Amino acid sequence: MSTHFDRASRVATVIAACVASAVAFAAPSIDPPQAEPVLTTTASGVQVYSCEYDAQQHLGWVFKNPQATLYDASGQALIRHSAGPSWEADDGSRIVGHVIAQMPSATAASVPQLLLETRSTGASGMLSAIRYVQRVNTVGGAMPAASCSAEHELGSSPYIANYIFYK
Repeated sequence: MSTHFDRASRVATVIAACVASAVAFAAPSIDPPQAEPVLTTTASGVQVYSCEYDAQQHLGWVFKNPQATLYDASGQALIRHSAGPSWEADDGSRIVGHVIAQMPSATAASVPQLLLETRSTGASGMLSAIRYVQRVNTVGGAMPAASCSAEHELGSSPYIANYIFYK
């Protein structure tokens, strides 16, 4: 037979677990696990959207792909960023990533900050050993504010961000 104290204790434990879960959910980390940063770049480009029908047959913008150039600290173009998402260096090395974590940008109307895990798909070179790519300090890139009116119509939104590559 349980006492009022036992039930109160169980309720307090459940509430504490819920609060801990909410705190963990509210502050996601986009830091890569056990990885070493090897290159920090600044991207300038666009996020491309396509006008498509949803399940209710309403037209709306759907993310299609990024198109950006990534520059080193001296302003030299190093990497092209495109669909996949993928990154390709001038030496032919190429990686493709998939999102494993994200959090909102600190700047309103901007694409989220991301952590992507990668796999190499190209020649050996600058990107061959990269395991993670982190997109931070995002500004812009959100879907176009204007409504779309024709299926498959394309729209784009300029953005800048920092991409950090980790091995």
